[in-house]
Amino acid sequence: MEDFDSALATSVIGSDKGELISLYGGAFELIGCSTMLARTYPVAASTTTTLWDIYSELLIAGLRTAVESVVNQGLANIIDIPAPSGTRRQLVVFCAQRGLGVIETRDTAAQLAPPSKSDERVLLLHQAMHDVLTGLPNRRQFSEHLDRCLPLGGGDRFALMQIDLDDFKPVNDTLGHAAGDAVLQETAQRLRAVLGERDMAYRLAGDEFAIILRKGRSDKAKRMAEMIVDSFKDPFIIDGIDVFVGASVGIAIAPDDGNDCDQIMKAVDIALYAAKNDGRGRARCFNRSMLILLEQREMLRRSLRVALQGKQFLIEYQPIAETGVIIGFEALLRWQHPFAGVIPPGVFIPMAEADGLMGEIGEWVLEQACREAVTWPEHFTVAVNVSAAEFLRKGLTDRVAHILDCAGLPSERLELEITESVLLERTTKNLDTLHTLEVLGVRISLDDFGTRYSSLAYLKNFPFDTIKIDRYFIKEVETDHKSQTIVRTIVALAHGLDMRVTAEGVETAGQAAWLRRIGCDRLQGHLLSAPMPGSSIEDFLRHSSLVTP
Repeated sequence: MEDFDSALATSVIGSDKGELISLYGGAFELIGCSTMLARTYPVAASTTTTLWDIYSELLIAGLRTAVESVVNQGLANIIDIPAPSGTRRQLVVFCAQRGLGVIETRDTAAQLAPPSKSDERVLLLHQAMHDVLTGLPNRRQFSEHLDRCLPLGGGDRFALMQIDLDDFKPVNDTLGHAAGDAVLQETAQRLRAVLGERDMAYRLAGDEFAIILRKGRSDKAKRMAEMIVDSFKDPFIIDGIDVFVGASVGIAIAPDDGNDCDQIMKAVDIALYAAKNDGRGRARCFNRSMLILLEQREMLRRSLRVALQGKQFLIEYQPIAETGVIIGFEALLRWQHPFAGVIPPGVFIPMAEADGLMGEIGEWVLEQACREAVTWPEHFTVAVNVSAAEFLRKGLTDRVAHILDCAGLPSERLELEITESVLLERTTKNLDTLHTLEVLGVRISLDDFGTRYSSLAYLKNFPFDTIKIDRYFIKEVETDHKSQTIVRTIVALAHGLDMRVTAEGVETAGQAAWLRRIGCDRLQGHLLSAPMPGSSIEDFLRHSSLVTP
């Protein structure tokens, strides 16, 4: 441990009356002190001593924020603290080149010496190591602290937490960057509020934060992570508006999950990804199974890029019935991976959208479905899902018109299904696209109604022909009063707007009978048939009792 003489006191306060001098690292751990301080405070001999161990009065008197303001702003401050004898002491707290300096003096008239060029250099260094907006240590200081912590040995442990804000981007987009800055500043305060004496929070970038927990065991890290998640359940008050921004937390423990910077950062990244993938607003600890799942996911992502050229995609068709008669099919995309088998759409479609592949894949699906539909009875329709990435891709209406012409399918036999996520921005461009499709004669269906935003403004402003009720509401529609009320309301609303209603996920005769009684126009689900390849449709129609009334 370093030793200091009175010269440091003279340089800071202009006198040598303060020889109780100490220096602290990033988590307020003692890294050096004067001989007089070591004699006065025997606890300084411990290798785990912190500022709060030596000056516990700072915590008792609620003066921790005064110390943290020096750390955040880089400006020295004089803090009065009570002494056991009733006299008062002063702590001169300042930023030194290697950490936070503290000089204890009983000279209650102590003043800070005029800043020197050395002080200016220290201030510049402090600013380079701290985030200007929140006052938290920045990524540069985080990297240095993490590097000093590792590798561990001798049974030591520490926990690393990475925090990512949920739904932060809409705050910037809707309320402006000033509101976003206010949320980030309040985030820093909420993180500080849960920190222990030896712990340190950092702002890494944007809405990403980290915490290093010294002596952090898994159970302690989990408790703190849950406290962080819970603290973000309260709204941020921005100009009188309640703004809800959640937090997802990933946790990794060194050395169990990694004993160098790269290993522990990879582990905490994977844990954070798992927290967000599990629904956000939660904390997850790293385990090896997460790594296996991520590696499998990356393998699928790489395979996805060659799946279309490798003819690994196929389309299955599920029948749709109206008044007891088949009137068409919905085209459902499937991926037959050569090694992993059938990959569910819910797994690979988000990957394809994120990697910009959905436009090409969606165009292939539309073309194949239209060519297949030409072989069906002339009154049959084909429904094709259009993802948000496809819908927003330039030239959608031209591609649809071209595919219909090439396939020879009348436009009124095509129904495009879109979800509400496509319509989050009620832009003129979106309206123009839908109206152009309407002019072409293509039918438009609003898919999965009731499971997302379900804004009535969509129904008023956009030209839909059909509303599809999600299977979630159909599953218990025979017995659950709430499901029945919701379905009745959707059917009445759609009919009042001159729209048809299709119920998805119909699996029992009881569900079908109930839906028909309340006037639901169309049914789709395993009660009619499971999805089938195009080659099986002709045989299905030949033997189905639903082909004719």
